[in-house]
Amino acid sequence: MAPDNKLVLITLLVELGVAAAVSSSLARSTRFKDLLLAEDRTPRQILKLVAIICVPLTLGVWVRVTVPNFLAADISFEATILLGLIIGPLAAMAGGAAMAVPAVLHHEYWALPVNLLVAGLSGAFGRFVDYEEIWLFSPLIDLSIYRWVRRNMRRPHLDRQIMLLVFITALQLATSMFGRYYPRHFFELYSRSWLVELAICAACPVVVGIPLKIWNAIRIERQLEEQGRLLLEARLDALQRQINPHFLFNTLNSITSLVRSQPELAREMIVKLANILRVLLKDREAFVPFSEELAFTDDYLDIEVVRFGSKLRVVKEIAAETLDIVVPSMLLQPLIENSIKHGLEPRISGGTVTLRSRIVNGRLELEVEDDGVGMAPEREPVSPVSGLVRPGTGIGMRNVRERMEVLYGSEADVSFESRPGRGTKVVLAMPILEASDGPWAQLGTAAQMGWGAAVKAITRS
Repeated sequence: MAPDNKLVLITLLVELGVAAAVSSSLARSTRFKDLLLAEDRTPRQILKLVAIICVPLTLGVWVRVTVPNFLAADISFEATILLGLIIGPLAAMAGGAAMAVPAVLHHEYWALPVNLLVAGLSGAFGRFVDYEEIWLFSPLIDLSIYRWVRRNMRRPHLDRQIMLLVFITALQLATSMFGRYYPRHFFELYSRSWLVELAICAACPVVVGIPLKIWNAIRIERQLEEQGRLLLEARLDALQRQINPHFLFNTLNSITSLVRSQPELAREMIVKLANILRVLLKDREAFVPFSEELAFTDDYLDIEVVRFGSKLRVVKEIAAETLDIVVPSMLLQPLIENSIKHGLEPRISGGTVTLRSRIVNGRLELEVEDDGVGMAPEREPVSPVSGLVRPGTGIGMRNVRERMEVLYGSEADVSFESRPGRGTKVVLAMPILEASDGPWAQLGTAAQMGWGAAVKAITRS
């Protein structure tokens, strides 16, 4: 006996809601998104993805066979087509077989072979159609046909999206006819009214297209996040490389002045410079342990001590518990260079550069202080938030400030205090990331939630 036409139409409307609800619920799972958007899935990952999709839909089939007139819970036919298109025929067969189990137990013996046949056909069609065209498939049938007609009026060609639309509609029509002849052993909506049958055939591509639309939005968002991450990495690399020419120019000038007068000392400086360049030219992580950053700084200071002689003194007040904390690479060198160049070099008697590290209120604080000439008050930009003097417009200081803002956002602070004739102090405050746990590796995904939010998540863990 054919289902009542009103019941069929109501069922079609509810099916659209079921498809949207299930696909939206799955889209909230990070694990599902990772499996769905993986480029090269392993067999184990494919099985997990099929299981995640099919478990709730198999329960829907079970609800349909046990609850009278709740036919919309069963969208296993559309799900089998979807699996074939986006995963492949074998995965679709496994999923279709699983979803057919409650129906077979309900004596609908044709459910299993029909699902396997639909899985094979949709999987083969998915190999024929370009993968991007599947993701771009629109459930808005009227728009698809309208665009197809307009395109073909200008230049007739084979449109695989329209072919996909016809393919899904034809499968639905075939199974509807099959269900009409074997109503006791196979379930599928059908009607003796050609208008209602047309609605059944039109609804099937929409039910398939709704998950594709929802999941494609996630796919596009993931692609944008990846592009944002690459852009951020390029920006950080550009900021880091701004330091190198300035530093190299000063160092080569120092070596040039020693080549004739003190060749042995010039040789030692060249060795130190080679060590520094080796670090600069290799692929460096955005974050390094503070102990590694100090080692790099020592090579730079050794060169500067040779250059200035007894006029330059270096004092280090480094807390042992800060050595394993990771910090942005090439962070201290531009600050030390500014202290020497603008603070101590203009002073006839030279002076002292002091490096400090400590943990204050759960954050790492790094200080670079000199007792040089300081800065005139009119040159000191003041922070409207803290009232402290902010770093000036020099390349090194601007570079450090921008890198801190890019890497940490509002989680970090750069303060700058200068007293004319008495010296300058720069204080960097940032969240604590331990080198022993390797959390900075997690910052590779920081573009997905913003660098500041990523740092918060890592520091909490």
